[in-house]
Amino acid sequence: MSYNDIFIRACRGERVDRLPVWYMRQAGRYDPDYRKIKENYSLLEICKQPELAAEVTMMPVKKLGVDAAILYSDIMNPVASIGIDFDIVANVGPVIANPIRTADDIARLKPIDVEGDLSHVIETIRILDRELNVPLITFAGAPFTIASYLIEGRPSKSYIKTKTMMYSEPKLWFSLMDKLGDMVIAYLRAHMAAGGKAFQIFDSWVGALAPHDFRKYVLPTIERIFSELADLPQPKIYFPGVASGELLPTLGHVQADIIGLDWRIPVAEGRRRLGGKFGVQGNLDPYVLTAPMDVIKEHAKAIIDEGVKEPKYIFNLGHGLFPEAPLDKLRELTEYVHEYSGQAIAALDGKKEEVAHG
Repeated sequence: MSYNDIFIRACRGERVDRLPVWYMRQAGRYDPDYRKIKENYSLLEICKQPELAAEVTMMPVKKLGVDAAILYSDIMNPVASIGIDFDIVANVGPVIANPIRTADDIARLKPIDVEGDLSHVIETIRILDRELNVPLITFAGAPFTIASYLIEGRPSKSYIKTKTMMYSEPKLWFSLMDKLGDMVIAYLRAHMAAGGKAFQIFDSWVGALAPHDFRKYVLPTIERIFSELADLPQPKIYFPGVASGELLPTLGHVQADIIGLDWRIPVAEGRRRLGGKFGVQGNLDPYVLTAPMDVIKEHAKAIIDEGVKEPKYIFNLGHGLFPEAPLDKLRELTEYVHEYSGQAIAALDGKKEEVAHG
């Protein structure tokens, strides 16, 4: 089977005759076959078995026809290597046995040992590099989002302990940001060396911050991560998570290729706030997938019509898939994006030709 590189070409701003599409959390609980696997193994147990993790990663490529795979993993996986004891608890999320609260807690964090502690992740990437016919996206959690779990001890809606440290003990905060930044850099560099074809940094909860706080307390670390990985040839994506539209104008110096948009901001407005400096990815509301297929297509069409107007655009959701998402609708949506975006791009090309020939 020939290799489908349309996702990579779109990330680089090269000519494509249709839009690439993949979905955040595309390897997950909406798939009945995945749910059967989860009856016998936890998420972390799957991650520790490279052949099984690779199989789960490939499922949506085979079933949905998406143009990229995203590594089956969890943003918390690397923190085990730096000295954090955690579990992924059903219907809760990451629960930390030893939350970070003091300078001593931060001082005890070790440098990440990817090859030693996370060799199963690297082996999964190597398997996928051999077996996939589409690019493999790997990923890491961004320092703020990881810190919010480490400090709160579990998912939070208010981030009160996180913000308390940030505002009241900034020296402590920046010390933690530095260590987590180092972790992300080493982890993603190892991914790319093992065969990753692109990476995405998920900052799922940083939209909880006001722009001036993001600029002061978080953005310097994000800029450092992308700067230190700038020598890598693979495309780089930053997804600042949900409710992050107000943060977009602050990202101008981040050395990423693509910025992910959540569903609250139109593609055209997202591009405007980014100053035309980045490609964009997104941004269908995942819960539109509960609607009839004609409504799903109507929403997708509006996004595609905006997306095709500029290069470096990738169709995706504005956040991750949810367990109740219907697999058959996802498959049909993928086909629709491919078909309709091809027509929309051809129509735009026709108009440009007419203008060129007067």
